[in-house]
Amino acid sequence: MTGSILIIAAFMIIPLIVGLVSSRQLQDTSEDFFVQGRAMGSVAVFFTVAATWWSAFAFLGSNATFYTSGPVYLTALAWNLLFGFMYYWIGKRVWYLGKRFNYLTPSDLLGDFYNSEALRVLVAVITLVFTVPYLQIQLTGGAYLIEVASGGVVPFWLAALLFYFIIIVYVWVGGIRAIAWTDVIYGALLFFGMMFAGYYISGQVGGPVELFARLSASSPEHLTMPGPNGNMGYGMWFSLFMIVAIGAFMGPQIWLRMYSVKSGRLFNLMPFLLGLAAFAYFGSVLTGYTGVLLEPGLENADQVLPVMLMNYAPYLLASLIMAAGAAAAMSTANSQIHAVSTVVTMDIYQRYVNRNASQSRIVFIGRLSLVGFSLAAYIMALTVPGLLVTIGIAALAGTAQLIVPTIGAITWRRAHPMAAFWGLVAGVSCVLWLTYGADISNPLGLHAGIWGLIINTTLFVVLSLALERRDHDVVERFDQARQDYVAEYHPEQCDGRQTVVGDANQAR
Repeated sequence: MTGSILIIAAFMIIPLIVGLVSSRQLQDTSEDFFVQGRAMGSVAVFFTVAATWWSAFAFLGSNATFYTSGPVYLTALAWNLLFGFMYYWIGKRVWYLGKRFNYLTPSDLLGDFYNSEALRVLVAVITLVFTVPYLQIQLTGGAYLIEVASGGVVPFWLAALLFYFIIIVYVWVGGIRAIAWTDVIYGALLFFGMMFAGYYISGQVGGPVELFARLSASSPEHLTMPGPNGNMGYGMWFSLFMIVAIGAFMGPQIWLRMYSVKSGRLFNLMPFLLGLAAFAYFGSVLTGYTGVLLEPGLENADQVLPVMLMNYAPYLLASLIMAAGAAAAMSTANSQIHAVSTVVTMDIYQRYVNRNASQSRIVFIGRLSLVGFSLAAYIMALTVPGLLVTIGIAALAGTAQLIVPTIGAITWRRAHPMAAFWGLVAGVSCVLWLTYGADISNPLGLHAGIWGLIINTTLFVVLSLALERRDHDVVERFDQARQDYVAEYHPEQCDGRQTVVGDANQAR
């Protein structure tokens, strides 16, 4: 047990070293601390996006879902493609506008286009409220691994505290540059860990072919929807496909990774690379299904992977794979803490508390925010129970609502601020009511997040068509930016309208 803890500890100490090294390049400006001076290169972009996107939700929650609910989580193969497509099609446009108009947060873009202070505040509140629970599950997942690896010697509360202390230290000293450099290491470790864990564990029952033969004979309901509990059918398959991809993509941590990219051309390969990485989920299939045969009736399904590793794998291999799990949790948690601090600092502190704050003061407030929201997530991890996937989807359903006004801002002249505001209010209210207040949480088998998107989109479109915008200067400014984007990156789509080449070159 001591050796396992030491190996996991070693992988958790890596970011401390990376943070100290990267701090030597850190400039005392908000743009450098939050978006690396908008100069992140190709390798760092892929690994930091992938490692942020893949979390304890993927590493531990995927195994638990196959273990408890059957094949519904296979929709992950599809939602990775959707996420990659959105990062290319939406992300590239968000990056262009961010570069052109100097945006740092989701509220910057949406508040500017819709020219609405109320909407700006609402977007900031949504990103904060729904990111903290997702941050909680990273802490919970990492603490599970340490607790199991230590045989209970390190209790959950202490494991979680150590986990977040390390993250706070290296993000404090290195900003997003430390996160991106660490994610290169942790991203590779994560994919290896998921795939190899499944392959090795399934070998305990004779390999993948024998696994499925035995499962088909003893528990065939695990191989077909709606699964053994009867509640994970095609409606939930579609819901997960939409909500997980959109909700994660609209999280503030991914917005920062869109703004940070050095060149727009780096977006082009992301759909292919993220789709290819999705094959790691086959490891989760093998792990979860082997657990059904070897470890039935676990009290906490989120621990199925670490429990099986400790029971059936050599100690060194188990430790390395659990270190990969800690990497999955840490690589997302660091990004979320950093993103939340960005929202608090830029959208609240600088805009409403101290407009004349110096750059060093802004960075300092951002660092203080790291500590405050980490503490909130830590308290939630100790007091709010639930499976990682259940908590994660509820959080993602809230941030997913931001996709509607975002698409409006990057594509539609008629998108109206009142439509964006009330669409978001209605969508988020629907998610909260169906999740926590209604007698039925999944009408027609669809998750609350889908119903929120349906109501949100309907209100947004209807009100935008019914109302007329009067701030024509804002509309024209964004319309010109969109034309310049098309002229620079998709000239074959130009319709002959005049573009401003000089302005377009500013966003290169």
